Amino acid sequence: MKIEELRNILGDQAVFRTGNLLAGQDAPAHVRRQLARWVKAGKVIPLRRGLYVLAEPYAKQTPHPFILANEMRRASYVSMQSALAWYGCIPEYVPTVTSVTTERPEEIENVKGRFIFRHIKRDLLWGMTREEVAPGQIALVASPEKALIDLLYLTAHSDDEGYLDELRLDPGHRLSPDRLIEMADRTGSQKVLRAVHYLARAWKQTEGGEDI
Repeated sequence: MKIEELRNILGDQAVFRTGNLLAGQDAPAHVRRQLARWVKAGKVIPLRRGLYVLAEPYAKQTPHPFILANEMRRASYVSMQSALAWYGCIPEYVPTVTSVTTERPEEIENVKGRFIFRHIKRDLLWGMTREEVAPGQIALVASPEKALIDLLYLTAHSDDEGYLDELRLDPGHRLSPDRLIEMADRTGSQKVLRAVHYLARAWKQTEGGEDI
């Protein structure tokens, strides 16, 4: 198989697995040898064992980092600072892509970047949405409120007022205090509830309204 044949097989698919090629007519051993040659030649980039992406200029599109994160761990969604920055809720640029998963925590670093997967219990696996992160590319991302809830839940001492002030959250951009309080209550975490109520009061005072 030549690299052009691989491009035709993949079509617009940005990321592929070894299994995509093993379903063809070539012997599995031959497919694996060919993949190894493409990787050595810099035509194919390994993301993790059995998961690859075509290198430039062979790729028909450059996959967004959130797409890569979703593919590296299918039982996951992008959340925490990564989602908050993407929505514009925090001012900082966040180069690392952080996701949450019900599976074991893991950190992966490859030529496409650094990807962190934080463990969360199964009954907190909600609040995600499908977002178009690049033209024609749909990724599973936490809603703005759930991204913040995940951050508060998984960060030690996140109810500290200094920590919360340092986040420099923009409540006027996608974040709803009412939805945050509802979600915080759903977690059953007193730490998260305290943090959210502090933020809601601070935002209300900034707007010149009454305390919540």
